[in-house]
Amino acid sequence: MLVIPAIDIKNGHCVRLQQGRMSKETVYSDNPVEVAIRWYEEGAERIHIVDLDGAVGGRPVNHRLVEEIARSVPVPIQLGGGIRDLETMETCFQSGVEQVILGTLAIRHPDIVDLACRRFPGRIIVGIDARNDRVAIEGWTEETGFTPLDLAKKFEQSGIAAIIYTDIHRDGMETGPNVENTEKLAKALNIPVIASGGISGLDDVKKILKLHEIGVTGVITGKALYDGNLDLAQAIALVKSTKCN
Repeated sequence: MLVIPAIDIKNGHCVRLQQGRMSKETVYSDNPVEVAIRWYEEGAERIHIVDLDGAVGGRPVNHRLVEEIARSVPVPIQLGGGIRDLETMETCFQSGVEQVILGTLAIRHPDIVDLACRRFPGRIIVGIDARNDRVAIEGWTEETGFTPLDLAKKFEQSGIAAIIYTDIHRDGMETGPNVENTEKLAKALNIPVIASGGISGLDDVKKILKLHEIGVTGVITGKALYDGNLDLAQAIALVKSTKCN
């Protein structure tokens, strides 16, 4: 299992939002590249990046920064936010991104997700962001009628690399992850699940770690790292000591 630090980019800055609200941001750095290097030096084996401006605008906005991060750290980058077509995916991969995260596209055009899995095998992740057990899209501004399991099941045979499950109510709040729903999703699928949202410290990493046996392969953490409530190196050491990699 991997502990994956998150870098959310808005207006060129590294920020964290509360429950996905663009108006509830805290700026932690004006240099996301330096932040990525820091997480790599602390042991990160993968970095999660979200282009928040792209998520709301429907197309990537912070492409230059993402490309610079990919050049600066020798670990895989997974990127989400405004990736809505095959051409954009191709551009991301050419810029050094290892995997792209598709959210809105999975609802609007699932056929394109299927095609992307065939064209870019092993490089497509579906991001499932839920509020009150309903999937939200368009930068979390629009709620759909799909449950996380409904959506995940649509892609079980498509060849996606993983599902990232985020409980929006917990994201950026450090109130603890939604272990129950993460477990339910992982048990029902044959796709690896990455947990996201609500991590407040090492104890929460331990809770997710217990789900490794049922297919949870990673945990994304952001605000707890930036606030100093979670030590990345310590969390990675914990995971490695349990031989979950």
